[in-house]
Amino acid sequence: MEFLLVLLDGMEFLNTPFFDAKDFSKLVVKTLFNLIIITMIIRYIYYPVTKNKDYLFTYYLIGLTVFLLCVLLDSVKLQLGFALGLFAIFGIIRYRTDPIAIKEMTYLFLVIGISVINALSNKKISHAELLFANLLIVFITYGMERLWLLRHQSRKNITYEKIELIHPDKRDELLADLKERTGINVVHVEIRRIDFLRDTANLRIFYYEDDTK
Repeated sequence: MEFLLVLLDGMEFLNTPFFDAKDFSKLVVKTLFNLIIITMIIRYIYYPVTKNKDYLFTYYLIGLTVFLLCVLLDSVKLQLGFALGLFAIFGIIRYRTDPIAIKEMTYLFLVIGISVINALSNKKISHAELLFANLLIVFITYGMERLWLLRHQSRKNITYEKIELIHPDKRDELLADLKERTGINVVHVEIRRIDFLRDTANLRIFYYEDDTK
């Protein structure tokens, strides 16, 4: 295997090298480092708190894709207009699903930001600075989730038929009815949609997980 890599190193096809040992090893090391940092945030900070598997797939693939995209764009000389246009295309793409919650959107931005930082780091940034920046983000995220925000607030979407109780003046009655019927200590309610034809409303209720145990 080593002989094959040495043989390919320096060979070209259509003016493009088959294998560049220096660039390839750099890509592998940076990719592994980025995946380790992302895993620490997604798997060991985000998931234990939310228990939500829906976004694990999204965070990993978006983080890896953005990382490789930035690495390749940094390695190739592109015209500024083309590069900005490419990022604009990615910027307007959105998932045709329910809107992403604020916390999930924050983690998504965190994953993208870390991937960009690790991908575009160069000789002007020392390894110590890069490591410090990544670990700082990890520790701050962990501290916010597990030390400061000790009580995790969960939410559920429900369909509610007592539409007369959604009036702001009857908010206390609405909370009391929801607590009695669901057995959950509801602390906050958001009215998402109202269907006057069916006399129902789509509500999002918020509660603390430790209150349900």
